[in-house]
Amino acid sequence: MGLKISKGEQSHRLVIFAAIFVLMTLLILYGSNNVNESVYAPFHVATNYAIKATDLKKWSGKDGYVPFHGNKSMNLRCQKCALVTSSSHVLGSRAGEDIDRTECVIRMNDAPTLGYETDVGNQTSLRVVAHSSVFRVIRKPNEFLQRPDSNPVIIFWGPPSKIGKEGKGTLYRLIQRVSMTYNNLSCFSITANKMRRFDSLFHRETGRDRQKSHSWLSTGWFTMVIAIEMCDSVKVYGMVPPNHCGKSKAGSKKMPYHYYKPRGPDECVTYLQNEGSRRGNHHRFITEKQVFARWAKQYNITFTHPKWF
Repeated sequence: MGLKISKGEQSHRLVIFAAIFVLMTLLILYGSNNVNESVYAPFHVATNYAIKATDLKKWSGKDGYVPFHGNKSMNLRCQKCALVTSSSHVLGSRAGEDIDRTECVIRMNDAPTLGYETDVGNQTSLRVVAHSSVFRVIRKPNEFLQRPDSNPVIIFWGPPSKIGKEGKGTLYRLIQRVSMTYNNLSCFSITANKMRRFDSLFHRETGRDRQKSHSWLSTGWFTMVIAIEMCDSVKVYGMVPPNHCGKSKAGSKKMPYHYYKPRGPDECVTYLQNEGSRRGNHHRFITEKQVFARWAKQYNITFTHPKWF
């Protein structure tokens, strides 16, 4: 004879299951704002690792960038630079005038200025673009390629097989045609040798092998290093500190990952998922920011909107 369960017991179990379901849902929905720092600690700079500091002013060399067309050299040098991130934290900052007064302004990927001038300014001296963002940049020539008020430099980074001169892949040929079409542009790619050095730099600064740890370097990593190479001082707009997503803040709200994609993914969810994932390749945004905090003390880097220190 089978075991019979009374209606009262069934109702009791349903209540328990419903409570568990609601609790798990709330934890998932609000985890990014209330998560403890230990959630993403496993990938942080390796425990007991003796950091091998690199002098990035001497590390750069002169052979790290090659033009897509002609014989130009990447010789942009500035005393003061504004590095404008793509973070939604710049919205409402009204930092545009301050940014445009800076000698050199650095931007990333397809982050626009049109329509956002009050907060992010309008000037662009250098744009660092990932291979995955090439088409988004080229699709909007009036925004990114044909600016009558400037002669910007664009540095493209990515696998040499896709973007390198030797590989002569689809992306390489496309960027080469763009460079030939818009004479005001100076387009460069990062050489294969320098790409390997970026990997080695990540290893030296974190104790983690990029490939073995299934990590992708972010455009922010490349941009920060390039900014240190070319600028005497760097003011970074919109980048959050490494512990930002581990803080519990009363009344804090979710922030879009990009200022120009208000319906895009949540910033902290993106950071935490990438930092903690072990399957597939992911950016290690929080680990990179730990390194940036250390570099700030070496290379005259300040952070605003929000401030770090």
